[in-house]
Amino acid sequence: MDAIDRKLLGLLQKNAEMTVQELSKEVHLSTTPCWKRINQLKKLGFINKTVSLINRKRVGLNVTAIVFVTINTHVQEKIKIFAETIKDFPEVLECYRMSGEIDYLLKVIVGDIDSYDAFYKRLIEKVPFLKVTSNFAIEEIKFTTELPLDLQ
Repeated sequence: MDAIDRKLLGLLQKNAEMTVQELSKEVHLSTTPCWKRINQLKKLGFINKTVSLINRKRVGLNVTAIVFVTINTHVQEKIKIFAETIKDFPEVLECYRMSGEIDYLLKVIVGDIDSYDAFYKRLIEKVPFLKVTSNFAIEEIKFTTELPLDLQ
């Protein structure tokens, strides 16, 4: 990946609706080589997919919870059960297996506290061997999906 590829990725992160003509102008290439580079970036897995970012509050998803999960025993079977089960919860936008005292960190988006309570009850019913600690975001200070490509 060279500087042009990196610039294309940066531009597409900011606005994936830019036309090939607009992109090629920004990276100083003609449209065909620009289009080929974008397709190559997709083929090589640098671009996973193109999506629209929805304003969560406009669709009634007003509560963000950061949830810390600890499994009471680290038997491989239980770790696998948790990992497979969590994929079935649409409220969980992100899930990370962690080092340290917490086993998993979840980012959960729901409409209200009652919706979170329903999520919590379904989770502990399906995976009863968890300790769950929830923290609710009061204010969103920064939210972005843009990766910092110029840090390398």
